[in-house]
Amino acid sequence: MAAFRLAHLSDPHLPPLPAARLRDLAGKRAFGYLNWTRNRYKYHRRDVLDALVSDMQAQQPDHVAVTGDLVNLALDAEFNPAREWLEGVGRSTDVTVVPGNHDAYVRATRHRFVGIFGDYLRGDVDDAPVAFPFVRRRGPVALIGVSSAVPTPPLMATGWLGHAQLEALERILAQLSGEDLFRVLLVHHPLHSDGRAKGLTDSHKLRALLKRHGVELVLHGHDHIHSTMWFDGPDRKIPAIGVPSASALARKHYPAAAYNLFSIERDGNAWRCKQIVRGFGDHDGIRELREVRLA
Repeated sequence: MAAFRLAHLSDPHLPPLPAARLRDLAGKRAFGYLNWTRNRYKYHRRDVLDALVSDMQAQQPDHVAVTGDLVNLALDAEFNPAREWLEGVGRSTDVTVVPGNHDAYVRATRHRFVGIFGDYLRGDVDDAPVAFPFVRRRGPVALIGVSSAVPTPPLMATGWLGHAQLEALERILAQLSGEDLFRVLLVHHPLHSDGRAKGLTDSHKLRALLKRHGVELVLHGHDHIHSTMWFDGPDRKIPAIGVPSASALARKHYPAAAYNLFSIERDGNAWRCKQIVRGFGDHDGIRELREVRLA
């Protein structure tokens, strides 16, 4: 049987930012708008994003995972263009999405993400309401989506899962442990962060849960960098992989846009997983940056 190929991209921060009304720019959005117009618009480019997606589609992955921050300020006018972009990435059966902190930037529109992208994060039961966590089985892979996206005060970009979501996730992982599936956890925030203003506040509880029940792979975004961290599982270490922003030019310590392509297959009683990183390197154009065997 051919290996299952799972592509992962994150944080497209879909440019350009639509025109904003003055009444929309109160509170946290005012800080975000100033940051975008003075700085971020220079580094998040639609041509970069389109080129990256085109290259990813040329690799013909079996499924695509997008780990959040499709929009920037969660303005009403941002969501429909983001939906159109996502439809260009792939059908809802072939693409799975979880929200990021920018998708729930303020309380007024924190629920728009589920309403707009619901069919991209609906679990295996078609007529069930959208809820987190969810499970989507695709071939040998079980995609488990959680939401760490919550509105936060200005200058904060923390995430939070909460007791109810963690409790449901524990039940799901306990159930999946009896199935022969390669379990992939999708979450926007990384499981560890040195920055108090950007971390997942209950990550210690999530890590303890994963130590009890395990998954084969964690995919996240948020930090806009290449990242591989290893965490304890019940019988082996779990790789947690982050990826740069899908629309970014390189700047300072932030690398240019890239995506990951995972090749997953069964080898006897074990899983084999190979990671290929493709993106913009030191020169123009997209190329393979490296290949890593994770298992």
